[in-house]
Amino acid sequence: MKEIRISDREEEQRLDKLLAKYLNKAPKSFLYKMLRKKNIKLNGKKASGSEKLKSGDVVCVYMADATIASFREEPRAERRKADLSVIYQDSNVLIINKPYGMLSQKAKPSDISVNELIVPYCLEHGILKESDLELVRPSVCNRLDRNTTGLLIAGISLEGLQTMAEVLRDRSVRKYYYCIVKGMVNKKTRISGYICKDHRENKVSFSERKISGGSRIETAYEPMAAGHGFTLLRVELITGKTHQIRAHLAGMGFPLAGDTKYGDRGVNLQMKQKFGVKHQLLHCGCLEFPEGMKRCGELSGRTVAAEPPETFLRTANELFGRVVWEPGI
Repeated sequence: MKEIRISDREEEQRLDKLLAKYLNKAPKSFLYKMLRKKNIKLNGKKASGSEKLKSGDVVCVYMADATIASFREEPRAERRKADLSVIYQDSNVLIINKPYGMLSQKAKPSDISVNELIVPYCLEHGILKESDLELVRPSVCNRLDRNTTGLLIAGISLEGLQTMAEVLRDRSVRKYYYCIVKGMVNKKTRISGYICKDHRENKVSFSERKISGGSRIETAYEPMAAGHGFTLLRVELITGKTHQIRAHLAGMGFPLAGDTKYGDRGVNLQMKQKFGVKHQLLHCGCLEFPEGMKRCGELSGRTVAAEPPETFLRTANELFGRVVWEPGI
């Protein structure tokens, strides 16, 4: 028999979801059969699996140890050096400043991404114990393109994962980016349009008019500095679609400096020769969390900010003079 005591880290999830994580090799049909036969009970009573768990609840699995072992693959936390730049951390959330060239989540099994480094970082710094991984698996909650830098949110508890997914989904967390674009932008603007993704090319096409299969996008931007035919923009990502800022601004006639997919070849060559720019100058520099958050309350009303990387800073200072990086718009 196995007794599972629910802590703050596991509460607010359904019983069947927890069982699927703990008995991770068991078919769902088997778990529901065990619930019906009262081989799995919640607080000493028969359960259906749909119950929302609370801290202090006790789940009892009435099976032989060998049977439990046969339906369970123990979590293996890889012990690797986790070289992450963590800007903010609490018991529920990490906010990481992602560098150029690193994936948010791996695209193929051999990739190493931010996602694979979260657990080693938490173990190395004593934020989590290996036993915490039995019922919750930390992961990133938003994504950035490989060569877009800046702030990534990771949930490291169930509360963190659920709450961050909610504020990202309802857009109550405001996301601001910095970018350098070709052209002179003179005023704060809010624009909308449509993009359609070509999955084979991993590229989107932009239209100001509605297109078949397209997703509506909305972007706001404000000039911070301008000169030498370029503008430094602070952009609010209102909707969040693949390559939205890059494709949207390029479609409006303001391609990002260094962007090899949507940018201007001549500008990119100039940026590379003069400033060593090899990738799009796009940085997620600020997250503003909503007031009155009941869960993950440490982040309620908080602004988390990170300056762009050195290449971006050097290019901006050469083009516009010394720039003051202020969070938010």
